[in-house]
Amino acid sequence: MNPIIDLKDICRSYKMGEEVVHALRNVSLQIYKNQYVALMGPSGSGKSTLMNILGCLDSPSSGKYLLNDIDVSTMADADLAEVRNKQIGFIFQTFNLLPKLSSLENVALPLIYAGIGKSERLDRAEKALASVGLHDRMLHKPNELSGGQRQRVAVARALVNDPAIILADEPTGNLDTKTSIEIMALFEEIHSKGNTVVLVTHEPDIALYAHRIIRLRDGQLESDEQNSNIIRVMGNAKPLAG
Repeated sequence: MNPIIDLKDICRSYKMGEEVVHALRNVSLQIYKNQYVALMGPSGSGKSTLMNILGCLDSPSSGKYLLNDIDVSTMADADLAEVRNKQIGFIFQTFNLLPKLSSLENVALPLIYAGIGKSERLDRAEKALASVGLHDRMLHKPNELSGGQRQRVAVARALVNDPAIILADEPTGNLDTKTSIEIMALFEEIHSKGNTVVLVTHEPDIALYAHRIIRLRDGQLESDEQNSNIIRVMGNAKPLAG
């Protein structure tokens, strides 16, 4: 079985004035379908740069990145955007919801870019919201929702395209402890349905929900280990539709 993510000697450098910053140095790793991976590291470790490359938001300076057997390392921005929309569902710390749109319209947005017709868009968005327990909040705008509900809308939006990978960047960073546990239960449920989940976090307790923990330091892989102390919280999440 080929890995869904295959990085080979990935380097990423930036010029800052006269100085060259080496954000990533020869990073190689493989992630397989239905793995649940936490990507950790202190500030400046390169984890945000790596997340941007994994999410096709940035391209490496050198090295090769195969996403679902597609070489995305040297793709033009327009082609990267198409791959991103089809293959990756993003969940952000700040939710990134459009304030003037309802939950339903926010979730349907990726389907507009995918060229899906309006009735199918709304039908799929409604099912995605129902799957995260928000069927009764479909017409609410973000400012009418709690932080946890907003993150559930963001999760539904990430799932609506049936992506190969769910990429979550500090998804509990703006949530209280109780709501964080509910959101992590939701991720556990998503993973149990067969999704590949990559979770970027600096919080050790959040990383323990993942089955594999990869640590970066100074732009290099410091460790890559199976998690023997997985936290399981199934039952705290509203059930996902099958």
